[in-house]
Amino acid sequence: MTTLPARAGRHCHNVVNPLHSAVYFAPDYHRELTALGLEDRSASYFVGRSAAFGRVGAGTVAATFFNFKYELVARHIPAAWDVVSPQAALDARLRAADSVLRRVLGEEALASKELAEAAELALRATEACSRAARPLYAAHADLPVPEVPHLALWHAATLLREHRGDGHLMALVEAGLDPVEALASHTASGRGMSPKWILATRGWTPQEWAAAQDRLRERGLLDAEGELTPAGTDLRKALEDATDRLDRAPYEHLGAAGTARLTELATAFTTAAFAAGAFPADLIGKS
Repeated sequence: MTTLPARAGRHCHNVVNPLHSAVYFAPDYHRELTALGLEDRSASYFVGRSAAFGRVGAGTVAATFFNFKYELVARHIPAAWDVVSPQAALDARLRAADSVLRRVLGEEALASKELAEAAELALRATEACSRAARPLYAAHADLPVPEVPHLALWHAATLLREHRGDGHLMALVEAGLDPVEALASHTASGRGMSPKWILATRGWTPQEWAAAQDRLRERGLLDAEGELTPAGTDLRKALEDATDRLDRAPYEHLGAAGTARLTELATAFTTAAFAAGAFPADLIGKS
């Protein structure tokens, strides 16, 4: 065990995760799946992120993704597997990761010793991840590690993302937040996706969003204007603190110096990716 600074793992996650999630906002992956016959963008996301499970049904995807409406998932899963097999989806996603990282980081960065070092550190952190009660992480942990450094880094970022995400869902359930309430309270914190993006991608209606806000008000977590109350702020902080505790092992294993170095390296790469337009400008916000 090593003594990590407070929130060191969270800070590291915040700059490593975008190196994985950029794939879902770029046209490359959807283009890959369109070429295979799958044309709907929601279907592309569900197939891409759940393919590590194999040919699963809508229930598994809705349960493990948590904040997508079941009816939206069931519109595409399992029918999408008749168009694109899980292995074909995984292969397409890896090709997309390659093209996205080449575009947003550049060939010089991909060939750099810094990127190879970041990949080595991120993979070392994953050695301490736990499969227990973490289905999305466990499924991805069974996938092979790519040999090329930038794809090895992307794979490690995937594992670290899903490990923390599975733990975060445990914290949300413990706090008694349903999927829409979790989204609405996160948006109200100023750190979550904007309602525009949530309503366009998660399958919930404006009426369901408003009803979730009303339930949060009844619990004293939101005020009349839709802002977090002090109790709501405390709850969101407690959720992140609980997630940090559940996600501490990878960064304890990496050590304070290794975590700081991975954070430094990933910050540079993620900053470059944002500057290259890897994410929509209006993705995060309260409106």
